Amino acid sequence: MMGASPMKRTGKGLRTEQRRSGKPVALGSVVDKILEDHGVLDQVRRMSVLEDWPALVGEAVARVTHARSVDDTVLIVEVRSSAWLMELNMMKGDFVRRVNEHMPDTPIERIVFVQAETE
Repeated sequence: MMGASPMKRTGKGLRTEQRRSGKPVALGSVVDKILEDHGVLDQVRRMSVLEDWPALVGEAVARVTHARSVDDTVLIVEVRSSAWLMELNMMKGDFVRRVNEHMPDTPIERIVFVQAETE
């Protein structure tokens, strides 16, 4: 087969950097570089709030909410009842602050509380 083998390429890439230094590259840095190259690193980092939501808001709020998704810089949170929906909307600024203190490098701009669908 004609052409240079992948290991002999001289373009940008982690294999080239690793080959030059002779040192292994941490998997986390490889993943971060790929995500950054594709323009999604910040969004992937923002998604961590979905898992961290219960710890950020406390047990009482976590019982009646579910952090559903992150759409760019907007966190979408499902709420179990309309009464809680009204209450949490009044506390929205505090939740945005808590989330942004937890992940200051990838802040969210706002939280949208939505009524959870009933089963």
